[in-house]
Amino acid sequence: MSEYLKSTESAPPLPAPSANQPYVVVSALQAGIIHIPVDLAIQGEARSHRKCPSLSFYLKHSASDKHLIFDLGLRKDWASYPPMVQKHYGELMPCEVPQSVEESCIKGGLDPALIKNVVISHLHFDHIGDHTPFKNATFTIGGEGKSHLTDGYPGNPEAHFLAESTPPDRTKFLSMSDFATSVGPFPYVHDFFGDGSVYIIHKPGHCAGHVNLLARTSADGAWIYLGGDIAHDTRLVTDPNTDIATAAADGSPYCMHRDPVQARIDIKRVRSLVRMPRVEFLIAHDWKWFEDNKDTAFLPGKIVPKA
Repeated sequence: MSEYLKSTESAPPLPAPSANQPYVVVSALQAGIIHIPVDLAIQGEARSHRKCPSLSFYLKHSASDKHLIFDLGLRKDWASYPPMVQKHYGELMPCEVPQSVEESCIKGGLDPALIKNVVISHLHFDHIGDHTPFKNATFTIGGEGKSHLTDGYPGNPEAHFLAESTPPDRTKFLSMSDFATSVGPFPYVHDFFGDGSVYIIHKPGHCAGHVNLLARTSADGAWIYLGGDIAHDTRLVTDPNTDIATAAADGSPYCMHRDPVQARIDIKRVRSLVRMPRVEFLIAHDWKWFEDNKDTAFLPGKIVPKA
């Protein structure tokens, strides 16, 4: 991973569209609410809880029936999570699920059984949702996350991960050899549909197997970057004077990222991306974007490409 330590000050531009360039139409999906302690997201903040969405997204290919869902958010049945998740997060990050991803799809006129591809950014409890309604989908996750499944609950009663977070017989694990190209500031990229419309980005700082999506949203050069949990507050990307938290407000050590050094590098690369023209940037828990767009951007609505 030595390439990750190289400077990202002068990032290459994003690839120009080809003739008849395919792209995707993106809609947000309601996937629950999580109350995130601000001091665990940004270093130096006082303890308070921010009511945040746990966003999922539906991407529909412009030139075919190809489509995918990115992340499945929270489960409605809290009791179905591993006991360690219930114990650790029940009070630290209270959750509610007024509408699941499955219900969001149905409300938006989309039958979950018709979805053929689901990409999970990582296997934390607020991103895996309930895979069972997506009975005909192939699930794609970062290969480093496989260990969380093989050592997951209930086989390991102390695990924070469910062994069947994704359907075992329909899960594809991306190895490093699958991240065979580079795009813009990102050295490890997988061209999901093989036509430059959707790229899966290797972003290992937050969690084993953590991936993001970079997708074209128009034929003439608009993009969207779906950042998962690369950051838990957009200020970490938009304000270089902020830093990820490595201690809680009371001084006790706590970091939401398994590798803080790598997480900072991942964030720095996205900072160089968002300075580029016509790039929309969203993280899974972007509360302000949710408040500003909840009436228009959710299925059957769509996220308008950046002009």
